[in-house]
Amino acid sequence: MTKHRGFPGRLPSSDFQFTIRRANPKGATELIRRERYADRRPADRRADAGFVRAIWDCFGDTPFERGNLDSGRLSWLFGREVLPAEDPFDPQSYEALLVLDLAAARRAFPDVFKDLG
Repeated sequence: MTKHRGFPGRLPSSDFQFTIRRANPKGATELIRRERYADRRPADRRADAGFVRAIWDCFGDTPFERGNLDSGRLSWLFGREVLPAEDPFDPQSYEALLVLDLAAARRAFPDVFKDLG
């Protein structure tokens, strides 16, 4: 499992986890598309925005390996802002390649990208 050095471990001043410390011996948790409803808590929305910003800061719009990124946090973005970067895609692999869909991320999280122009 690739550990992404420099990627924040969690959202500052919160318990929202962005990375995991070690691989699960039973295998990686499957990435699924979780539905984001309009009535989500503001803290959850901030966590999603912070995670998108961390992905943008570390990887930009180039493909990146799932590695030690938290599957729960990825699943809130998977299929919308974070897309598979390979075909066939294995949603239960730490080596799976993902990519940030910049257009979708800008639409969903405009405040994250407002200082980028």
